[in-house]
Amino acid sequence: MTTVPTFQNYIDGEWSASLTGATFDNVNPADTRDVVGRFQASGEADALAAVRAAAAAFGAWKRLAPGARAKILLDAAAYLERHAARFGEELTREEGKQKALAKDEFMRAAQTLRFYAVEAQSFGGETFPGDDAGMDVYTLREPLGVVTVISPWNFPVSIPARKIAPALVCGNTVVFKPASDAPLSGLRLTEAFVEAGIPKGVLNFVTGSASAVGPVLVGAREVRAISFTGSTAAGEQIHRAASLSTRTQMELGGKNPLIVLDASDIERAVDLTIKGGFSLAGQACTGTSRVLVTRGIRAAFVERLAAKTAALVVGSGMQAGVDVGPLATAGQLRTVLDYIETGKREATLVCGGERIMQGDCAHGYFVMPTIFAGVPRDARIAREEIFGPVIAVIDVDGYDDAIAVANDSEYGLAAALVTQDARLMHRFASDIEAGTVKINRTTTGNLVNAPFGGLKRSSTATFRESGRDGLDFYLQTKTVYRGV
Repeated sequence: MTTVPTFQNYIDGEWSASLTGATFDNVNPADTRDVVGRFQASGEADALAAVRAAAAAFGAWKRLAPGARAKILLDAAAYLERHAARFGEELTREEGKQKALAKDEFMRAAQTLRFYAVEAQSFGGETFPGDDAGMDVYTLREPLGVVTVISPWNFPVSIPARKIAPALVCGNTVVFKPASDAPLSGLRLTEAFVEAGIPKGVLNFVTGSASAVGPVLVGAREVRAISFTGSTAAGEQIHRAASLSTRTQMELGGKNPLIVLDASDIERAVDLTIKGGFSLAGQACTGTSRVLVTRGIRAAFVERLAAKTAALVVGSGMQAGVDVGPLATAGQLRTVLDYIETGKREATLVCGGERIMQGDCAHGYFVMPTIFAGVPRDARIAREEIFGPVIAVIDVDGYDDAIAVANDSEYGLAAALVTQDARLMHRFASDIEAGTVKINRTTTGNLVNAPFGGLKRSSTATFRESGRDGLDFYLQTKTVYRGV
């Protein structure tokens, strides 16, 4: 029998067991008989110890030379790259995505660390001209203090990396709580910083349920900022619970449209739909979940989309040739199957819509990629975030109608248009209510060096993540008037 490894928290420079004495199992969604590891079921005392360790470490870390902080990020990036293949396999086991994509995620995290190691060293204040020749006026950009990072399971390395890297390099200290459904990848990211020599207390890693550790990580008086990615409901709860003096950054849900018009390249639109809608089994906040198609080409588009969807290979991400992996959790499986049943009552099921429970998929959370057509605009599957391999095809009358339908949503994260019309490209970028705008590209994906975030209920719309803009959230401004 294979021994299941037990992993610990990292608090104040030490790997340690939770004070609760309890653990939880992290299972493989492709085969739930495979337990990836046991993790600490931490409680409020553990969270408080992590917050206080971060607070105690802040003064020295803030004063450390920016180049020294940057070097730790660079060394951590090198560590991630050296171990990307092994860590990627672990990510596939705990979360389900294809092995090549999992390895790429660790490489992307390393790229993120390198970007911020360099970028932060040129991010400073300003000087201002004044009327008094005997006075200098300038601003200082200073770190906030203790930052809480709460990350999701769908990108368990790249998302926390783009939060932790700018926080640390700006001089903040961090308490990091990964999602309980993919904690090992977050531990490996933490391990990279430990191996790079990060001082004790500067980065702390705590696993456990949000209900157990969340109140401290959100409400402790030492916490000056919270960066969260996850569901809109959870983000709004955190935002309400935070104090007036605690800065919040929330990247939340989406119901992202792809618009296909009469003059669009149907083959290209189909490929973008499949890539955007079924990559990671549809479990991306920027995933394509609505396709708005003009009536004149809808039949041809749906026929081609159904044929390509039916040909997709569903299975474990460890297997070569697999196109769609499992859903990440039993809860997500139930949610997606419930929405599929709802969709059958609201629209026409074109293909998919079934759980796979045979062969290699017998012990996992697998669902056939699903297409619904003739979806009413007010249908639940057209308006609510499903977070699974389910796509709703909605009829529209033309560009203006498509924009109206696309914008008639509480979400505004990502949107895409398929066209070769330069005039429509410019119009779309202006007309669409989304923080991430794609033209002839999938709704998914963003660059390390470009800002990322949503509008409406997809974000707090205060500070963007990624790119140079991603540093703003972790710095506060002082204005200094100095007589000379």
